[in-house]
Amino acid sequence: MAKRERTTRVPVAMPEESRPAAWLRNFRLSGFALSLLLLIVAALVVLAPSLRTLVAQRQQIAALQSQVDDAKTAVTNLTGEVDRWKDPAYVESQARNRLYYVFPGDVSYLVTGEASGTPKPGGQPISARIQTTQVDWMRTLLSSVYTAGLTQSPPAQLPGSGG
Repeated sequence: MAKRERTTRVPVAMPEESRPAAWLRNFRLSGFALSLLLLIVAALVVLAPSLRTLVAQRQQIAALQSQVDDAKTAVTNLTGEVDRWKDPAYVESQARNRLYYVFPGDVSYLVTGEASGTPKPGGQPISARIQTTQVDWMRTLLSSVYTAGLTQSPPAQLPGSGG
């Protein structure tokens, strides 16, 4: 027989492995661990649809509860409004303000435009007697149209403009 040559062993530097990789390499799966893992997976498969339904129902309950709270607030506000309408003084004030109703013998004045007591600069003074003005509205309208259409001035420089 031929004699074998003796070989020498040379250590080889391997890259250092990470801790999770070492844990996975040393992990041994026993029969008990495997059956427990299968039991957990089966429980998740069975319970997952029920849990999803539970979460959806909880969200729906929360949305409906917020709607109920809003409705209760609205009912409280409307109850206060109904109580106000039971007061004859409130009904009278609403009829005067909204519908311009007055009691027989009362005189009602409806002020439109500016409600200030001072006349505009250049305007007529306030008098106690009724006055009529002599204004040719057609001529004023045509003058305004011609001025707006034929002028080269910007709007701020036109006579009668607010600027």
